[in-house]
Amino acid sequence: MEATPVRARVYIGLVALGALWCLHALPSTRTPWWAVVLLAALYAGGERLSGSFYPVLLAAAFLLSPSAAALVAVPGALIAPAGGRPQPLRRLWRAAQLVVAVWPAAWVYRTLGEREAVVAADFPHVLVHAGAAVLTFCVVLTALDGGILALAERRPVRRAWRGLFPRSLAPIAVHGLAGLMMAVLWRSPYGPVSALLVLLPMCVSWWASAQYHRERSAHQATIRALVQAVDIKDGYTRGHSERVGRATMMIARELGLADERIEVLRFAGILHDVGKLGVPTRLLRKNGPLTPEERRVIELHPEYGHEMVRGISFLGEARAAVLHHHERLDGTGYPYGLSGSQIPESARVVAVADAFDAMTSTRSYSRARPVPVALRELEKCAGSQFDPRMVTALVRAVDQHGWHPAVTADESPAPVPRPQVAGAPGAHR
Repeated sequence: MEATPVRARVYIGLVALGALWCLHALPSTRTPWWAVVLLAALYAGGERLSGSFYPVLLAAAFLLSPSAAALVAVPGALIAPAGGRPQPLRRLWRAAQLVVAVWPAAWVYRTLGEREAVVAADFPHVLVHAGAAVLTFCVVLTALDGGILALAERRPVRRAWRGLFPRSLAPIAVHGLAGLMMAVLWRSPYGPVSALLVLLPMCVSWWASAQYHRERSAHQATIRALVQAVDIKDGYTRGHSERVGRATMMIARELGLADERIEVLRFAGILHDVGKLGVPTRLLRKNGPLTPEERRVIELHPEYGHEMVRGISFLGEARAAVLHHHERLDGTGYPYGLSGSQIPESARVVAVADAFDAMTSTRSYSRARPVPVALRELEKCAGSQFDPRMVTALVRAVDQHGWHPAVTADESPAPVPRPQVAGAPGAHR
């Protein structure tokens, strides 16, 4: 939420006010504070360990009044890693969101008359009513998530909510079942200590998941280091990789791809030129035309890049995009002269994003073109050089969200002219 828009801040403020309303009944209710403190401590510990420790929150919804259950989420949310800046605002948002989600879940459970069902272990009826509470929790949580995505990241409203609920329902249902088991054991003759046994296998699973995410973060740090090395080596393209990653995401979202694929394609856009680390710097920075031999050397960079990233397993189809992003639909591209559907979809997406940023950025050998001119050039070459679907998706995305290149045509200095390949917009090194 860096540079959080005002409307997103207002939204967070309104959700925070809703959270305060959810807690307002605490002074007037009989609250077992020892249980609130113990559950809050368990939740805070789980948040520090793995994040999203929902079984404890849902157990609180089955055991406590709505206001007391909602309070359990506050300490853990306020001390959990924020994952970005501004951290105080992110923590406030997380705490308010969870309070507003737990309160209606607990209210639904109690309204259905199942306040003491966990004591009697009244199966299967307790499963139905607990399921209603879990469903309520999931609906509210994803609704709030979609709202902040739409406002903070300026996503279209439909796309902000698309897929959030289906992706969240299964994991939260599992957490709800664990929370119900905790609640039943908590109110059993064995007491709260026995409830902790439910958390042990889940903690092991979450620990393994956390290890995976730490490994993924290490890969991402490696990617950033490679991109920075390319930017340092080729000063005229500094920032190009990040912009291509952004344009690639815009195309992928316009195509309606799943979030997982969008993330992989973003990596593809960021890494597409990493092979330039194997190209002599004098060629990358040369003013004026390249000789045929020099061009053949530069055209090796997709293969160099593929060799560099082939061992990063989570990149998936991004590796194919690094290798094939200079192929053309008519088969005259490089390195292998693939044509049409032989070119991987990821490479066709990156090719359009790469050419678009190349045309709208100033280099040592070309002046930046205005965005509308660059889009028209892409449309002219759709079907011969570029996939028409990808071009159309980029045009729609830019029309809807705009594009702000680092250097505009009006701001750029006059470059040394250099002949480009006819009919190849954004022909670049």
